[in-house]
Amino acid sequence: MAQLATTELLLLLAVVTTVWAARHRTELLNVCMDAKHHKEKPSPEDELHEQCSPWKKNSCCFANTSREAHKDISYLYRFNWDHCGQMAPACKQHFIQDTCLYECSPNLGPWIQQVNQSWRKERILNVPLCKEDCQQWWEDCRTSYTCKSNWHKGWNWSSGYNQCPAGADCHPFHFYFPTPAALCSEIWTHSYKLSNYSRGSGRCIQMWFDPAQGNPNEEVARFYALAMSAGALPHGIEPLLLSLVPMLQLWLLS
Repeated sequence: MAQLATTELLLLLAVVTTVWAARHRTELLNVCMDAKHHKEKPSPEDELHEQCSPWKKNSCCFANTSREAHKDISYLYRFNWDHCGQMAPACKQHFIQDTCLYECSPNLGPWIQQVNQSWRKERILNVPLCKEDCQQWWEDCRTSYTCKSNWHKGWNWSSGYNQCPAGADCHPFHFYFPTPAALCSEIWTHSYKLSNYSRGSGRCIQMWFDPAQGNPNEEVARFYALAMSAGALPHGIEPLLLSLVPMLQLWLLS
């Protein structure tokens, strides 16, 4: 038994060393995107505004960015939420929260990808949003209207803010987004995807959380950083590493 325990410990240490080195090279944890309004590194921001306030202990956004995130056609991106008439307040809250997550979260590192765009050098891709967040977003926007399923491109910007392009008709959200999965994955060109996991599982990113209980997305980022690092290891070692993730997390926190 002692020999077995020693072997397991040595294997664990070898895996941890490999994972740490990979994480160090790729900077997956506690990082900010290289994008239009992000800080270079996360830090406390005591004055974050309203829905962005859960990130005030460690944030990639400045206080002014958080205030602008709550405005219509703000200087951030000149985006008009009411391009097909007034958006329902409950629906708009989700887009504000989406903006806060994108601008402020330091826990999106495992999903950051390089891009060649004039306004940013990095983006997020396929962030697994907790299924309740996607479902509630979709439910609260069912009575609002839009004219496009991809909000990243294809708008008419001739007035200085986005308007529906010629030939794009306004319909209820569910016309362009028939399911919660469609909404989360398509609206920002696959920045998000609907996860099969629930809030509190440690396996999906929460748009909404109570900061008094801590930031649950820190654990999620650690899990996926370790899992992604496992992908670079020899074939057959990935299942072992994933089985050791809880132990590795405890080790990293000690």
